[in-house]
Amino acid sequence: MEEKALMSAHFTVPSMLLLLLSLGLCSVSLAAATDSVHDTFLQCFSKNSPANISSVIYGANNPTYTTVLQSRIKNRRFNATTTPKPIIIVTPLNESDVQAAVVCAKNMSMQLKIRSGGHDYEGLSYVSGVPFIVIDMINLRSINVDIPTETATVQVFARRLALAAIITGGGYGIMLRKYGLTVDNVIDAQIVDVNGRILDRKGMGEDLFWAIRGGGGASFGVILSYKIKLVRVPEAVTVFRVERTLEENATNIVHQWQYAANKIDNDLFIRLLLQPSTGKVKGTKTVKATFISLFLGNADRLMSVISAGFPELGLKKEDCKEMSWAKAVLFWANFDNTTSVEMLLNRTSDTVKFLKRKSDYIQNPISKDGLEWIWKKMLEVGKVGFVFNQYGGKMNEIAETATPFPHRAGNIFKIQYSVSWEEEGSEAEKNYMTQIRRLYSYMTPFVAKNPRCAFLNYRDLDIGINHHGNNSYDEGKVYGAMYFKANFERLVKVKTAVDPDNFFRNEQSIPTLPSSI
Repeated sequence: MEEKALMSAHFTVPSMLLLLLSLGLCSVSLAAATDSVHDTFLQCFSKNSPANISSVIYGANNPTYTTVLQSRIKNRRFNATTTPKPIIIVTPLNESDVQAAVVCAKNMSMQLKIRSGGHDYEGLSYVSGVPFIVIDMINLRSINVDIPTETATVQVFARRLALAAIITGGGYGIMLRKYGLTVDNVIDAQIVDVNGRILDRKGMGEDLFWAIRGGGGASFGVILSYKIKLVRVPEAVTVFRVERTLEENATNIVHQWQYAANKIDNDLFIRLLLQPSTGKVKGTKTVKATFISLFLGNADRLMSVISAGFPELGLKKEDCKEMSWAKAVLFWANFDNTTSVEMLLNRTSDTVKFLKRKSDYIQNPISKDGLEWIWKKMLEVGKVGFVFNQYGGKMNEIAETATPFPHRAGNIFKIQYSVSWEEEGSEAEKNYMTQIRRLYSYMTPFVAKNPRCAFLNYRDLDIGINHHGNNSYDEGKVYGAMYFKANFERLVKVKTAVDPDNFFRNEQSIPTLPSSI
């Protein structure tokens, strides 16, 4: 059987031996090339940084390499044996290590991927189709708070935040209706540019400072830190979590939530989760709506706000819990009430699953008939759920052009499409990826148009055409319009000015202008 199979493939035994020998030589050649890159990088790095190389640089032969690589992978889709791996991982201990990594990678014409934490749904910070180096910012995590000025200078990997990954894409949180996005409260920053220089706001100029507050920092350099204007919160805030199914009038409640979402008191944020669920009757399915809230005030005032602006929810005083802001952060991270706030300092990864995320924006309320049609499609599709994040308030007051993040006035809420799974294998991945793409397609009549919009921090490689990081201006216009709308062209001009050779790049980075323009 084996001999027949070989002959049918037009191989003779001698030719097979030559092929195997050739493959072996290719493997040896690749390994030698990798070793050469590793050695050259080490020599360059040692000349440009005083760091102890053994504590900063990890090559593939280092016994700790795999642990370092996998420690901040948040999506198992990009943790397979076939996933391309970096030749070197650099874990800088200080700014000079970052400078050295940039200078050496650029001198060697090596692609440099920048990893600052967990907000990387598509693995763009640690996967590439070409040989590459990863600079992992895990050690840059200091926070310096200045109480008199009510500011904080925060390095990119402070706490569990993975701060740069969040801020550079916009940085929304559960107080966005009161205070806007994190980028709206950034007053300074430090970045290592393509020439290895450390620049603050004055040094980089206002155009680049504008670009790295929502335009994707990895397109322009390596962000070291942000200086942020702090905001005040009450000594006690109030939270609640309320669930309703279709049988418990969820359709009407969700419908009314849309009308209240961007108009209700700015101290109130209510996230809405919508998930396929098992019905109470055996063998039936339903949709479960979960309303999760933070209110910057006490329970009595919250009840008054809900009574006036969203009575359909049927909120009861006993549903509300008053607690400190720190405890509320734990509540929102799904920890139970007995969890110590010290958990916020925990740097270990949560359980890592296979996952896919997509996004949209809603500018007009969906009718009850439309919602019922969506529930039907959700249950047909399978496992995919929605996360609705309400807008309004401060988001309506800030111009689309104030930062690269353009999704401001006119949006009622943002949608995140979410599916996660545990099953191994390509068939499972194909199944769930098909599910989420189908539901995304079904939502086309209801979402923002011209362009259909998307949120950069929910990076989605279904958008546009990608060729292993060699992004072009024409490709960029596709995803650029969805992420940045009209701000894309200004971002391209900034990119062309500060990184004309497109050294800092990934599959959906900001491209440079073509030379003909």
